Amino acid sequence: MQFPREYVAYMAQQILKRLSAAGLIQYDQPDYVKEVMTQVLSQELSVEDRINDEVRVKLQQIESEMKDAGASYEEMFKKVKRQLVRDRKLVL
Repeated sequence: MQFPREYVAYMAQQILKRLSAAGLIQYDQPDYVKEVMTQVLSQELSVEDRINDEVRVKLQQIESEMKDAGASYEEMFKKVKRQLVRDRKLVL
């Protein structure tokens, strides 16, 4: 799921504000730290999109085999996605 960059930046700012208020982190360059945090959050939030893209590519490669076996695209999508998530030890 893609979030607008402004929303991700807002989330990063709020996380940093709460961590700083709790005394868990300190930083001298707030703009730089916020930018890095925004990039990290964007990457983490786009993990599922990248997995979905990879699943689509894999299913396109075995499309003819799926037709021969009468397999449902939706069910195969779920199975392949579940397997990739399990193999990579991801949390979605």
